[in-house]
Amino acid sequence: METAKKSGYSHTLNLPKTDFPQKANLPVREPEMQRWWKERRIYEKMLERRKAQNAPTFILHDGPPYSNGDIHIGHALNKILKDIVVKFHALKGYFTPYVPGWDNHGLPIEHRVQEELIAEGKWSPGEPMTDEIKRELRQRCRKFAEFWSWRQNEQFQRLGVFGDWEHPYFTMDYEFEARLVEIFGELYEKGYLYRGYKTVHWCYHCVTALAEAELEYHEKESPSIWVRFKLRDDPKGIFAGVDANPYALIWTTTPWTIPGNTGIMVHPEFDYVIAVVGQDAYLVAEGLLPIVADELGWSNYRVAKKFVGEQLKGLVFSHPLYDRPSPIVTAEFVTLEQGSGLVHTAPGHGPEDYEVGIREGLPILSPVDERGRFNHDAGERLQGLFVHIEGNKAVMEWLEEVGALLKSSTIRHNYPHCWRCRNPVIFRATTQWFMSIDHNGHRQKCLEAIERVKWVPEEGKGRITAMVQNRPDWCLSRQRAWGVGIPVFYCQNCGQPVVTRETIKSVADWVRKEGSDAWFERSVKELLPANFRCPNCGGSEFTKETDVLDVWFDSGCTHRAVLENHPDLRWPADMYLEGSDQHRGWFNSSLMVAVATKGDAPYRIVLTHGFVVDEQGRAMHKSLGNVVAPEEVISQYGADVLRLWVCASDYSQDVRLGPEILKRLADAYFRFRNTIRFALGNLFDFEPEKHAVPYEQLTELDKFMLHRLTEIVDEVTEAYEEFDYPRVFQTLQRFCAVDLSAFYFDVLKDRLYCEAADDPKRRSSQTVIFEIAKALCIMLFPMISHTAEEAWQHLPNWQGKPESVALSDWVRVPDEWRNERLAERWEQLLRIRDEVKRALELAKNERRVLNPLEAKVTLLTNEALADFLSGFNVSLSEVFIVSQVAVQTDGMHPNAVPAEEFPNLSIAVELAPGEKCARCWQRQESVGQDSQYPDLCARCSEVVRKARVS
Repeated sequence: METAKKSGYSHTLNLPKTDFPQKANLPVREPEMQRWWKERRIYEKMLERRKAQNAPTFILHDGPPYSNGDIHIGHALNKILKDIVVKFHALKGYFTPYVPGWDNHGLPIEHRVQEELIAEGKWSPGEPMTDEIKRELRQRCRKFAEFWSWRQNEQFQRLGVFGDWEHPYFTMDYEFEARLVEIFGELYEKGYLYRGYKTVHWCYHCVTALAEAELEYHEKESPSIWVRFKLRDDPKGIFAGVDANPYALIWTTTPWTIPGNTGIMVHPEFDYVIAVVGQDAYLVAEGLLPIVADELGWSNYRVAKKFVGEQLKGLVFSHPLYDRPSPIVTAEFVTLEQGSGLVHTAPGHGPEDYEVGIREGLPILSPVDERGRFNHDAGERLQGLFVHIEGNKAVMEWLEEVGALLKSSTIRHNYPHCWRCRNPVIFRATTQWFMSIDHNGHRQKCLEAIERVKWVPEEGKGRITAMVQNRPDWCLSRQRAWGVGIPVFYCQNCGQPVVTRETIKSVADWVRKEGSDAWFERSVKELLPANFRCPNCGGSEFTKETDVLDVWFDSGCTHRAVLENHPDLRWPADMYLEGSDQHRGWFNSSLMVAVATKGDAPYRIVLTHGFVVDEQGRAMHKSLGNVVAPEEVISQYGADVLRLWVCASDYSQDVRLGPEILKRLADAYFRFRNTIRFALGNLFDFEPEKHAVPYEQLTELDKFMLHRLTEIVDEVTEAYEEFDYPRVFQTLQRFCAVDLSAFYFDVLKDRLYCEAADDPKRRSSQTVIFEIAKALCIMLFPMISHTAEEAWQHLPNWQGKPESVALSDWVRVPDEWRNERLAERWEQLLRIRDEVKRALELAKNERRVLNPLEAKVTLLTNEALADFLSGFNVSLSEVFIVSQVAVQTDGMHPNAVPAEEFPNLSIAVELAPGEKCARCWQRQESVGQDSQYPDLCARCSEVVRKARVS
């Protein structure tokens, strides 16, 4: 006879068995899974399958990252978000080709190569580059960009991102560069492009013009000066009758722009006064007079006259440093926020000033060279001085010498900096190529196109609307070597720029053959069509433009150069997905090109995410030691934990990441893994085609869990469709932790382990566990792809089982699984179960029972609730995980405690009568009644006996 010890019966139990390991070991296992995907062409099969089904297309167009270093955590956030979108849509039945791309031209790469040339002694900063050095620089830039593009390619694949990694797009591909030439030609032909002398942001360190999207705003300390301009001409007698020296008073934080002053702006509708202070009289805005007086220490002043700004037109003051006029002009953007209400106007150093200068006919002076130093136009005293340091100081000293400087101090304020070199920029009037934003109603058309796009989150719509409403003309030219040359010729006879369909085609043909180098390496005669003549004057001698196109033009044209050229893609894209800074960057530049050339936005949905910050909300910097690199997370936790962080985070704002957050997410990951492992372990002897139980034969408990599964699938599907990934994470976490681990799986353990292997109740539960496990693999695949695939491979086989979870369809739930009436009954029973658990815990604390499994629970209630409880075809002892349950409608019990939620229910807990079964550990009165197995209950003795016979 077998012993009465449980160990003697362990071989008779259906204990879980699975090769799905408890320890994830993701850093080792994930690369193996990725090799498996690649060897079996899973991504390609995913596309081939949908194409064969003639499935609808969903195109997420990849915004190209810059190819100048290893990926950072922001790249990981971006690419994983994109992968979640693509994989969900693929499972939902869409054809989802994802073509990754890289931005290859531009200044960061050129600077890195310049540093190499300097270190090798081949070039010195400030020296003009020879054609030979420029050629070598461009060749090195191409190799540099190629190296980092493919390096990042591998790093993105390590995140588990699906895509056409073997055939990405590069903005330095010859075909792409040729398309840029052609799109430039389209814009020129439509009248959007012009060459003009305008004020632009200028980086003196990078020696190039910058677009608005290439600026970052950081705090900077600047001089703060109050300067007076002496009256030169007063044709209307504004100062007539004022017995004092007449001046206009201005305030500025850029003393270096004073040499470029050619006017003074006032608001046409503000009130201005002449304030007399001792022997001097100052023109000041009335609304700012008290603040000005306090700032300049005017203890005794009087107001002599008052005027409206419009009346001041005609007044002319003298420049304090040069013998030239500085007339009063009006501008509605003048404010009363600070200063004197009179704004010093330097049209060569500010976009608003420039517009006013053009309107009023003011001279456009820009006495600063490309390296930020005063040139000869500023005079011998200032020439050669760097404007932001020596220049500011020298101008202030000069103003003080001539008695024009009333006060100087310093101020800290936000100031534009170059996004590449992080140095402060200046405004400088130069000749550049521009795209007109208001040509042919373009701005309004862009605003209308924005309305037709879905913005996620909705706030993105307001951001890009404001950007488009206020953006100036787009400066397209850059004074660099590494880029696509602006395909413009200049007639040496008439001096006019020449761009025709013929010239564009000829240049594009050359670029397709030799890349953008052709523009710089080939002669004008070679680049132009044979016997070409100037369409303006008939001239035959030409020069070519030396500037290159803004890299934002490169990326802004990807929707044309990639979507229209790739056989699996189409225009427009369904989605763009990038960081929130791209409202003024890629989203904006793409919109400008698309509306101008195609008449609509290049995207139907735009999703934006925030930046990654540390756990305290600080930006990540090496100096703070708070940088989290993707490879560090992957080597410690695996890519799936990083993917889980992305899915769990509210990407609509800045996303926090650090050691504690990663630990919590690792715990969350293992909750998913352990839930799946329990399911797989209890399917070791389950063959779906052989053992699956029809729905109508399932136990009531199992039917209830299928209904819960339908609710989970509905909620998860809706969350994925709304791009609400934190909701996906929370819903599945709650399902695994609460519905499954804490309830369903816990309740099922006795049935799964102790019933006979083929018991109908056990097969019923296995049937539902199988459906849940399969659904979890599919719903988790966009989120933790490697783990979902690993689990899928451990699922029991069935006819038609896809080779990979990636090749399956989204979870489909039969209508018969939905049973609201059943769910209502079970939800009430679960509330009663919570009451029982509280009573069990109290009894355990009072040591009336040591293990709830050994307890007998008596429910004292009324007839209605008793009838409700008797209506279940599942044993209540199984649901409550106790040995015995009794329901009484009369009588008392000394240990009964009242339920909290149910007024007509009390619960008594005591040690169940009978002995403890050595196999199932329940206390049953049938233990000892079987002479062959005296230590087993009736159920267990029957199971063991049949097992021995079979």
